[in-house]
Order: sequence, then C-alpha cells, then structure tokens
Amino acid sequence: MLPSVSNSRLPPPKIAPFDHSHAFPHRSLPITPASLAAEDDRFRALALKKSGFLSVIDRAMNEEEVYRRARAEVQRKGLEVEGYSIEGISVGGHETCVMVPSMNLSFDIGRCPAKAVHQDFLFITHAHLDHIGGLPMYLATRGLYNLKPPTVFVPPCIKDDVQKLLEVHRGMSQVELKLDLVALDVGETYEIRNDLVARPFRTHHVIPSQGYVIYSVRNKLKKQYAHLKGPQIKKLKDSGVEITDIILSPEVAFTGDTKSDFILEPRNADALRAKILITEATFLDDENDIEHAREHGHLHLLEIMEHAKWFRNKAILLTHFSSRYKIEDIRKAIAKLQPKLSPKVVALTEGFRSTYS
Repeated sequence: MLPSVSNSRLPPPKIAPFDHSHAFPHRSLPITPASLAAEDDRFRALALKKSGFLSVIDRAMNEEEVYRRARAEVQRKGLEVEGYSIEGISVGGHETCVMVPSMNLSFDIGRCPAKAVHQDFLFITHAHLDHIGGLPMYLATRGLYNLKPPTVFVPPCIKDDVQKLLEVHRGMSQVELKLDLVALDVGETYEIRNDLVARPFRTHHVIPSQGYVIYSVRNKLKKQYAHLKGPQIKKLKDSGVEITDIILSPEVAFTGDTKSDFILEPRNADALRAKILITEATFLDDENDIEHAREHGHLHLLEIMEHAKWFRNKAILLTHFSSRYKIEDIRKAIAKLQPKLSPKVVALTEGFRSTYS
C-alpha cells in the first residue's frame, strides 16, 4: 500500500540563488553586480538563439558580415594574367570593379574599392547600381586626396542621367565632384595615352550596355621601306614621308554584364582575340539554366563551353558569379571546361566564401 499523502498544500521549494563563481571557475576577476548582469544577458541571448527566434536574423547578419570581411581582404589580393596585374571584385548583384593598375584604369565601380580611387580612367559598362553605384564616392574621394579629375567613360545613352545623378550629389554634399565625363560610342576611339587607346563594343544586357577593348599602340616600319638602311629611312622621314604604320593590338577586353550574343557579332572580333578577355559567368549549374541566364541578361558557363571555338584569347578571366556559389563551386565548374579551354580560364573569386571558412 502506498503511503497516504496529505491534501494540504506543500510549501514552495526553496531555490538557492545561482552561484556564478561555481559556474565560471575559470574567472579570476572579482564578481560584481555589473558582471552578473552581463552573464545573465548572455544566458538570455543563448536561450533565445536555442529557441530559433533569432536564427533567421542571425543568418542574414552573418552572411553580410562574411561578405564584408571577404571584401575587405580584396585590397591585398590580385591576379597575374598574361603579364598584367589585375585586381578587384565582381560578385553578381553586389558589386563589380576590376582594375588594371599598369594601364591606370578601372572597369565599373560598384562600391569603389580603395585602390580604384587611384586609377585615373574609369570605364562604365551600364547603369545598374552594382556597376555604377560607387561613382559619386570615387569622385568625392579623389577630391579629398587632391587627385586630378578623372576621365569617366559611359555609354552615350546614359550620359545625361549620370550628369543629373552627380548634380543631386553635389547639391546634397556641397562637394564639386570634378570629372571629365565622356560619352564614348561603339565604333569610336579614345586615346588614353600615346601607347594605349580604347574602343567600346556592343554587348547585350537587359538595359543598354557596352564593353571596352584596350589596345596597345606601336609604330611599325612600312614593308616597302624595310630594305632601306638607317640614313635612307631618316632622309625619308625628314622629308615628310610617312614611313610607319600604326599597329593596334587588343590587350584587354571587358564585357561587363551580357548575354552570349556578343560572341557571335563579327564586329566584336577584337574582344575575342584580345590577350585577356574579362567576361561574366553569372550562372554555373543546372539549377539556373541557360534560359534563366538569358532571361536576366547574363551568361551561363555552358554557353562559354558551347562557343569555345570562337575564343582566341590567351587568357579568359571569368567574373560576376552569383553570390550563391562558393569558391569550391566555381573551381569545380571551371574544371569541367574542355581541355583546350580550361588552361586559359582564370576565375576572379575575391569576395566569395569558401566551404571551409
């Protein structure tokens, strides 16, 4: 038989105050009311996390923090490609800015990396904010450093809007934002310096866009004078005869955002034979197929494989991968390229997370 239990109410159990010194034996500092409150706050936060209440917010904040940390590391990274040092970041939807310091130029200016400020020439491919959003900051920072006004190239159809945008920022910030804004159209040529010129080429995005080819310039003695000796050549030159041909060699081509249609345009041949082609590959897998890429005005890696025979470049630098990919995803996808194409392909992965980080 079970022992009888009285129906009278039992007194509430006594709960001893929590002894923080036993819970944290590693602490050598004196325990104060402030430290006890801090520990209690920490326990409450942990309890909320365990409940899942903050999990969504935490994940979002963590992803942004990881992205910012990766972006900060870009300033000390770069690639050596076919004799050129190329630096920058290009994460689809976040920002694109690719720099070629030896040419003193940048392509696009999504968020204005620190090193981009010191490039005197800036080529804008189109007006999406992840490609032009950093322009006011670029100009303001150059002014802060007393650098000369840069030369900024834009598609002619957006020049007026860019000027309006800068006027708004001038009015708000009371800063001059000096620049030489050049509307450079497809088919036109601009001399960057005596040994470099730039020409735009047509690309195909969801809004007006264009890419750029940077050419080296050199003078070559005309064939009909190749047999002459030095004094004879000098005599011809002094008499006003044009004895040399100007040779343009495509060094670096940058597409910005585009569909694969640019590859099949005959007038874009120089972009496909430039020493280095910097182009996008936003999507890499079957989850976002070619149709999806084209719908959003982008390239799929499968299209680069499909058109491999047209690329006569010595190196292809792929950029603008979707932020959904990790570094390992990018490397794995590129490894599947054809044997003739794969060795010349390099990926700009600054700003992307690793599976192991």
